[in-house]
Amino acid sequence: MHIHSRKLKNKHINTLQMLCLLFGIMLLLSACGQSQKPSSSEQNNNNAGTETNANSNTGANNQNDQDDQQNTVPPQEEKDPVEEQLDQLSLDEKIGQMILAGVQGTTLDAQAKQMITDQKVGGIIFYANNVSTVPGTAKFVQSIKDANRSNPVPIFMSVDQEGGKVSRMPETVESIPSNGKVGKTKDAELAQTMGKLLARQIQLLGFNVDFAPVLDVNSNPNNPVIGDRSFGSSASLVSQMGIAEMKGLRNEGIIPVVKHFPGHGDTSVDSHLDLPVVNKTEKQLAQLEWIPFEAAVKEQVEAVMVAHILFPKLDPDHPASLSNVIIGQQLRGKFKYDGVVITDDLSMGAIAKNYKLNDAALATVQAGSDILLVAHSYESAKTIFDTLKSAVKSGKISESRINESVYRILALKQKYNLSDEQQPSGDLKQLNADIVDWRKQVDAR
Repeated sequence: MHIHSRKLKNKHINTLQMLCLLFGIMLLLSACGQSQKPSSSEQNNNNAGTETNANSNTGANNQNDQDDQQNTVPPQEEKDPVEEQLDQLSLDEKIGQMILAGVQGTTLDAQAKQMITDQKVGGIIFYANNVSTVPGTAKFVQSIKDANRSNPVPIFMSVDQEGGKVSRMPETVESIPSNGKVGKTKDAELAQTMGKLLARQIQLLGFNVDFAPVLDVNSNPNNPVIGDRSFGSSASLVSQMGIAEMKGLRNEGIIPVVKHFPGHGDTSVDSHLDLPVVNKTEKQLAQLEWIPFEAAVKEQVEAVMVAHILFPKLDPDHPASLSNVIIGQQLRGKFKYDGVVITDDLSMGAIAKNYKLNDAALATVQAGSDILLVAHSYESAKTIFDTLKSAVKSGKISESRINESVYRILALKQKYNLSDEQQPSGDLKQLNADIVDWRKQVDAR
């Protein structure tokens, strides 16, 4: 029995050993199988990494989802600063931007202040009777800018400073000869310097707009109003010299206004006194008068002044300044001009003798003008303001039409960074020396 039990015990031990061996083999096999996989610590680390990656990917996926959502919604364009400014203006403020008015005397009077406050005019023009000394005129200009600070848009301060007989400078400023004299040199570089000198002259007084250069071709020797205000009788010469002068003004930070579209060179009547009539066809105008203006448009001219001249073969019913045919179809349409269009002074005889001011104001806006120039009368500025406001209220002119013009005006003011804070600048002594030196060069030619 003892032997048998011992055998059984040995057998049991052997069985246990075999089981342990099998278990060990299984563990070994299991370990070998696990060797294909990360260890538990690695697994944990990798799980953590996977979790991090998952979170990262989730973030990326979320970002992608957001991107996808953004892509499904039209991307927001950057806001147009001009459009933003336009949207903030009231109807009164918008209409005011379309008026460029004259003032009386050599200091700011109560009526001028009231016009700036009530009609919110976008610009002022000075004539010879507004100019005194350099310091006095500069102070007058600055007082207008100061008065305009209650309005949301800086004001155009403009002047006719062409050189020659059309000069608005105080006596202490050296004179600049006429376009005709400079034109005889046929030197565009001298014309560009002329533009720079004109700009420096008016900056001395605080102006920011010059109604120059004259782009009229002096084709009629009996013309009572242009003459040597033109660079000459050749369209190519006027183009060459006029564009050079325009660039000179522009390079000095002054806004040039070319004039007098469609061409004042072949008139025999002074439009200050009555309405000139030019019996030329579109083809004839295209071969002479329009050439300098087309050149200016190609050079992105900032502003064009339109003349009070009747061209019956183009529009028998309206002078150019009130004509949709000439402004809308020709200048805007054919020339593809989208800059600022300014009328010549609506108080001139050419208009005043033939039209009521309110009718002229409506007609010129409907034709495509942006700025209505009206000098010498505060009442005239108020008439235009009231007329345009009433026309919008009654539906004769849409507010969107007003917006088109005001957008162009604001764009120009923003382009030149106009500010009512801008002070008169320049050195009179140095400017005079430079003018004298330049005149010697012109004379030598």
